[in-house]
Amino acid sequence: MKYHLIFSLLFFSFFVNAQEVVTSDIDNFWKAYDQIRQTKDTNQHTKILKELFFDKGTEGLRLIMERRQYTPNEYLFAIRQYPKFWNSIRKNTLKSQNLALELKKGIQKLKKLYPNLKPANIYFTIGVFRTNGTISGNNILIGSELAMSDENTITEELPERLKHLKTYFSTNPVKSVVLLNIHEFVHTQQKNMRQSLLYQCVYEGVAEFVSVKAMGQPSSTPAINFGKKNYTKVRDKFEKEMFMNNKTNLWLWSSRQNEFNMRDLGYYIGYDIAERYYEKAKDKKEAIKTLIELDYENTTLVHQLINSTQFFSSPLESLIQNFDKTRPQITKITPFENLSRNVVAGRRQLTIYFSEPMDTNFRGFDYGPLGESNVLSIQKVIGFSEDKKSIVVEVDLNPNKQYQLLITERFQNLDGVPLKPYLIDITTISK
Repeated sequence: MKYHLIFSLLFFSFFVNAQEVVTSDIDNFWKAYDQIRQTKDTNQHTKILKELFFDKGTEGLRLIMERRQYTPNEYLFAIRQYPKFWNSIRKNTLKSQNLALELKKGIQKLKKLYPNLKPANIYFTIGVFRTNGTISGNNILIGSELAMSDENTITEELPERLKHLKTYFSTNPVKSVVLLNIHEFVHTQQKNMRQSLLYQCVYEGVAEFVSVKAMGQPSSTPAINFGKKNYTKVRDKFEKEMFMNNKTNLWLWSSRQNEFNMRDLGYYIGYDIAERYYEKAKDKKEAIKTLIELDYENTTLVHQLINSTQFFSSPLESLIQNFDKTRPQITKITPFENLSRNVVAGRRQLTIYFSEPMDTNFRGFDYGPLGESNVLSIQKVIGFSEDKKSIVVEVDLNPNKQYQLLITERFQNLDGVPLKPYLIDITTISK
């Protein structure tokens, strides 16, 4: 008891910039794990996991489950199916209790680089293989089953969709867990990120660059070195896809196969942009502040920063214009014209025509600027034409009302290039 009190006081005094560092989820998980493995009555397993792990869980456990949509059944399945994995990772996960001094030094280094550093909570918890680290507000959520792994972690039981973890484990992530925490700490200082592949890459790259700069050690992400060695090839490919949000999982947070056979190359894109900006800046501290506090809602500022680095072959505005020329477009709608103000009310079949064949597996409709109350609601999707250049839907139109329907970029052509969004805006009359 005395040891635990001293340990808690050390944690409190060490973390002047962390409100809390919490590891209790890890102990609770192993208590639940041991009891489940020892209990032959599988009907009791759900109860054990609930009482020993979920009910005693921290806010960090709740948040990481929410962020990655983990379910109790996923935990139970993993516990039952992968005992060799869990046994190989156990000792490392318990090391989280001894990271106080190292984390303290890392946070102090980050504060020296960025004096405006705001406090954050750090939770070492256990997930089910979908993140080694993420954030929610000012909470850093470490998935210790990944972040605390090493080259000795056993993967032979894992299914094919998780086989990529063997490569990740071979990089000895546990040795970089402090760097990971600093990366996530930077995220807690950044402004909200827009839903854009390019911006997401900058967001991640900034966090990685700043954490590397603060810690004075190289990134543990293999994509960084790979990108630097293959700059032109990687950049040219990214230029073709960076405005295509449907390509995100080829560049970030996924093991989906790409032509480079290297995951997370988006981290390299953002890292190189951040590094170039920093190197060009006369005032290095101000450069770090600008990178961390970048407002991703301000397109002008983001584009100015990126363009100043000359990372891309042309200014973004030029690349955007070139990309727009490649996008499929809506050429017309029938049986009425867009912007018509005398559309007859009633049940109608609406045909939307595209400039080229579309991938029939994708479609997207959304509200217009007038919102849900004025949406042109689709009652039924009839389907695509044989040549894939049109789609027919059924709509109900009330008299004397303005309707809007946004045809979104979720529609895409056969090469995956997203549609240029198109707003249908009509007004009905009585029959």
